[in-house]
Amino acid sequence: MQKEHFDKLMGFLLGASWAIVLFGALITFNLFLYLGLSLSLFFTIIFIVLSMFFIMALDAFVINRKRLEEAKKQTKLLEKLYSKHTK
Repeated sequence: MQKEHFDKLMGFLLGASWAIVLFGALITFNLFLYLGLSLSLFFTIIFIVLSMFFIMALDAFVINRKRLEEAKKQTKLLEKLYSKHTK
């Protein structure tokens, strides 16, 4: 049950992050458009790159969680094998 809550929360956060990137890029572009098209594009790209780091961090949490679950499964299997061969 705890796993499902984590997956739902991370899915929501990833979706919200993508929405923030899209709308934030649009807002950033419009905010700096008075300085010129090239400067506005530059600031928008900087915003997108920084936002992608946050999305990658969230994705890293998901990957590390899956890696931990797989390590727990392998540990249980190794313990079973060890207990069979030591008896």
